[in-house]
Amino acid sequence: MQTLEAIAQRRSIRKFTDAPVADETIRELLHAATLAPSGKNRQPWRFVVVRGEKRAEMAQVMRAGMEATKAHGQDLGSSPWSVQIMEYAPVTIFVFNDALESVDEPYSIYDLVGNSVDVQSIGAAIQNLLLAATDMGLGTLWICDVFYAYVELCAWLGEPHQLIAAVAIGHPAEEPKARPRKTVEEVTRWL
Repeated sequence: MQTLEAIAQRRSIRKFTDAPVADETIRELLHAATLAPSGKNRQPWRFVVVRGEKRAEMAQVMRAGMEATKAHGQDLGSSPWSVQIMEYAPVTIFVFNDALESVDEPYSIYDLVGNSVDVQSIGAAIQNLLLAATDMGLGTLWICDVFYAYVELCAWLGEPHQLIAAVAIGHPAEEPKARPRKTVEEVTRWL
C-alpha cells in the first residue's frame, strides 16, 4: 500500500473481531511509531501495551476513574463508549510523554515550548502507528477519553509521565465510510 492510499483508507474503528494481534505485529507498529519526526530528536514517546486478560482490569480501573470524575460533577462525554471499545479491542497501547513527569507543576516558558514540541512529536508517532496498522489491514481508534480516568490509569499502569492518549488496535469488524472533510480551500489561506 502506498502512503497516500493508507492515509485515504484509514478509519476510526470502534468494533473489532476476537482475532488476536500477534506480538510481532505490535512490535512492528511500535517500530513505525518510533520512526516519527521528533523535535530536537528527543523521542519523548513511551508506550505501555495492554492485551489479554489485563483488558478487563484496565476497563475496571478506567470505569472507577470515570465514576470519580462524575462524582466531581463532570460530564463523562463519550468515555463510557470508549472504555467499552478498549475492553473489547485485542490491544490497547497507552502513549506517554516521558519528558514531563507531572502536569501539576508550574511551567517555565521553556517547559511550555518543549512540551508543545514533544506532544506534536508524539502525535506524529501515533499517526505513524495508525497508518502502519491500516497498511497491515488492522483497525485502530485514537482515544483521548482516557483523561476521564487519568490519575487512576497512570497509577495502574505504573507511569509517572504525562499520559497523551491510547490507541485501540485489532482486526476491524466494521467498514465505516469516510467521514466528511473540509476542502483544502476551506482550511487554507494563501499569501
